[in-house]
Formats: sequence, C-alpha cells, structure tokens
Amino acid sequence: MHAMPQPSVPALASAASVIARLRSFDIIPTAQRVEIGQLLFACPQHLSAEQVLERLAGAGLRVSKATVYNTLNLFAARGLVRQINVDPERTCFDSNTGAHSHFHNIDTGELIDVDLPDLELSRLPALPPGTEIAGVEVVIRVKRKTG
Repeated sequence: MHAMPQPSVPALASAASVIARLRSFDIIPTAQRVEIGQLLFACPQHLSAEQVLERLAGAGLRVSKATVYNTLNLFAARGLVRQINVDPERTCFDSNTGAHSHFHNIDTGELIDVDLPDLELSRLPALPPGTEIAGVEVVIRVKRKTG
C-alpha cells in the first residue's frame, strides 16, 4: 500500500515514450494527447480531469477542458488508465492499470493504492445466470478517527 505522489509542479514523461505507448494502444498521438500522456504517465497517480487541467497549466501547457475529458475517456476505453468512480460526483483516472484496490480518504479525497496481497476476498455472491466476472474493484472508504 502506498500513497501516490502529488507534485505541485508536475514532472513529465518523455514525449517519445508517450508516443510509443499511445501507438501500442492504437491511439493517434496528437499533440494534446501526448501532453496529457506526459503528465499522466510520469508516475503512478490518481487525477481528476480538473486536476489534469490544473497541472497542465502549471507546466505551461494549454489544453481545452473538452480535449482533456475526451482524451481521458479515450485512454480509459483503450486501457491506458483506469477510471475510478470515487463517489457520484467525482471520477479519477488511475495511471496504474495493474490489479490493485484503493483506500479513499473521505476527509481529504486522497486515493491510496492497496496491493492485492494486502486484500483478501474469501467469497463472492452467486453470479446472475449467463454472466461471468469481468473484474472486481474495491474502494475502501476511510476517515480520520474521532475521539
């Protein structure tokens, strides 16, 4: 289990590595997609679309809000990032696509990765007829202790 770094001035992945990654997922590497990818793939992190916009601006990059949303949704649909619905009003995009779960601190909004060996599910309910498991996502909500 480890918290994701949240730099104020973002580090950026190399454009060449992002272009290669996008192409490996059959995504055309437009300038804006590469810029968004440079931010997302610099390190494992959980970012909302608004945070992506803020961090791109902090790095001196200008990308429209619509482009950020469209690109994040494309990246999620193609499997480059995982879309995490933290609550009904907040969606984050996780650059770590490996199998893992999350702690969600409801006081701070922070998401923290939980490695699979640290989580044990002993039983799942019977599946509806004609279905199979496509995945299991666990978000454990935590808050500051009181008292």
